[in-house]
Amino acid sequence: MAGFRSLARQVRDPRCDTALRRYSLRKCLERFAPYGHRATWDHLCRRHRFGPEDRELDPGRLVAALDELEEARTVWLAYEEQFAARRRREKHDGLRGLGALDDWHRRVWGGNGVVRCGDPAVHPSDPLPEVLRRLIAALEDGPGDRCPVCEGPRIEWRAGTGAGAADAYEPWLGPVCGDCGVGVPRAALTSGALARARGDARRPLAPAA
Repeated sequence: MAGFRSLARQVRDPRCDTALRRYSLRKCLERFAPYGHRATWDHLCRRHRFGPEDRELDPGRLVAALDELEEARTVWLAYEEQFAARRRREKHDGLRGLGALDDWHRRVWGGNGVVRCGDPAVHPSDPLPEVLRRLIAALEDGPGDRCPVCEGPRIEWRAGTGAGAADAYEPWLGPVCGDCGVGVPRAALTSGALARARGDARRPLAPAA
């Protein structure tokens, strides 16, 4: 099975026809897709102005989309290396676990679904590297009361299914930003923000007048 770098070379190879280069870019998302497979693909299509099903398009747009995806991957893998090194030092010093943050890292290691979007059409419009830098900064600063990606205050508790091809039928439940649509890591939110989100989910709807 081809890895991310091998697929990226095919996207950039002018000897390959455009359909194969597009297919290779789509396969890259099986290795790295911050919003989940479908939502990340929708994001790249919108930002680089090509249709989700286009077979013949400007190869330059495919390469530009790959550049954005690669930069985001570099940002995330560098963070993972730093996180792993820090955890090794902490374990050496006797700190064996980090609770919610450690659990979240195990689930998203490698970058798939880091900020997954349950609705593939609702996701941040900012470049992927910038979104991941904001998330990383929030995780390093400690829990907050707002979305770490867009600073939106509307954190909602939602149930749904996974946003990627590999987890399309995996149920999940947790905090979601009501403004940009990303699933917010619980470790990035204070206990108060989590409690408010759960409370809103349990509150009955007001009867119609």
